[in-house]
Amino acid sequence: MEETTFKTKLKKDDEVIVVAGRQKGKRGKIMTLDKKNARVVVQGVNRVKRFQRPSQENPKGGTVELEQSMPISNIMFYDAKAKKGVRLGFKVSPDGKKVRVTRPDGREV
Repeated sequence: MEETTFKTKLKKDDEVIVVAGRQKGKRGKIMTLDKKNARVVVQGVNRVKRFQRPSQENPKGGTVELEQSMPISNIMFYDAKAKKGVRLGFKVSPDGKKVRVTRPDGREV
C-alpha cells in the first residue's frame, strides 16, 4: 500500500490563524508540519499540561505545558495586511521563479 503525503502550500514559520475548533481565532507560527498525518503544531495554540515524574534533572517533577498537534484543515495562512486568514496560490514571476501569492489579491508572500 502506498503512503500518501498531504499536499499543502504552508511552510514552517508561516503565521497562521485557527479557523475551526476550540482554539478558533488564535494566531501563531507553525513550529512543525507533519505532511504524512496532515497535522501541524502552532506556537502558543492548543496547549496542554503534561505531568512529569521526578527525575535526576528535575527532582521535584511537576507540570509542563506543551503544544499539541492539530489538523491542518483547521488553520489558514494569516495575511497581516488584510488582517484575516487567506488562501494561498502560486504564480510564476517574470524571472522564472515560482512564488506563493495570497488569494484573491495576488500579493506575494
